[in-house]
Amino acid sequence: MQRDVEKQRKLEKMGENIDLQDEGAFVNSIIGEGTKLKGEFELNGLLRIDGNFQGRVKTKGKVLVGKNGTAECEIIAGTIVIGGKVKGDIIATEKVTLLSTGQLEGSIKTPRLVIEEGVIFNGTCEIINDKNKLEKIKEEILNKEKDKKDKIEINSRKHDEYLNNKLYEKVPSNIANKS
Repeated sequence: MQRDVEKQRKLEKMGENIDLQDEGAFVNSIIGEGTKLKGEFELNGLLRIDGNFQGRVKTKGKVLVGKNGTAECEIIAGTIVIGGKVKGDIIATEKVTLLSTGQLEGSIKTPRLVIEEGVIFNGTCEIINDKNKLEKIKEEILNKEKDKKDKIEINSRKHDEYLNNKLYEKVPSNIANKS
């Protein structure tokens, strides 16, 4: 029994103590050690990052950045636990926990914050107890990102049109019109 308690304490320190039974959450994805991934995750459940991730994460569940994990991304989640290195802004609707091995460079917006001794944190923190205000901030960020993607898509289409026009300008008309 004593051994189990000691083991549990060690796991908690390593960021392993995650209650997967909360709100029906389950491990959806693991970015394992030695894995490098760029992209956008939108999931219902838990994401564990033990490798290297760049991009964006959105979940109502939990995000855990393990002791050896690095993430350069924006994280929007219910609960966020950082035991590794994170560079980017994070928004948690429930809680943020920075473990003693954690390093964060960016802003935090959350109703609850737990910081263990030894954490390296360079950024800003806003404790927001008003759930409506937190939801509004979250939606503003998501909409800003959507607008950005729309602009990129429009610019991409204009670029494609430009390239197509340039291509046909340089091709002699007798070749361009052949079918």
